[in-house]
Amino acid sequence: MHLNHLDFHVPDIAATADFFIRHFGLKLKDMRGQNGLAILEDDAGLEIVLSHAIAKFGTADQVEIGRQTYHIGFILPERADVDAVHAGLAAAGADLSGPPAAMRGGWLFYCTAPGNILVEIGWRPG
Repeated sequence: MHLNHLDFHVPDIAATADFFIRHFGLKLKDMRGQNGLAILEDDAGLEIVLSHAIAKFGTADQVEIGRQTYHIGFILPERADVDAVHAGLAAAGADLSGPPAAMRGGWLFYCTAPGNILVEIGWRPG
C-alpha cells in the first residue's frame, strides 16, 4: 500500500497551485473549471488535490478557521537544496518561519503556502 493523494481545501485554488508548482516542482496534472479543482503530482506519483471546502466535510478551510491544523513536509536530497528553496521563497516574498536551522536531527524551515497551509522543507542526513 502507498499513499495516493492528499486533498486540501483552500479558498484560492489557482494561487495555491501556482505556489506549489513554482516553489516545489509539482506538476499540474488536471485543472477542472476556472479555479474549481486542481490535481498536482510529484515525481513519485503522489497527488495533491486542491479544492474548495465541501459542505459534507465541514465547509471550512484553514483560512476560514484561522488556524493551521496540519502541515505537510518535503524532504530534499541535500542540505544545500533546503537553502536554495528558502532563497527562492524569500525572493518571492513568501511567509517564512525564519532561515533554515538545525532541528530534530536535520536542516529545515517552515513556510505558509496560500490557503494557510504550513509547509516544512528539510533535509536529514542519510
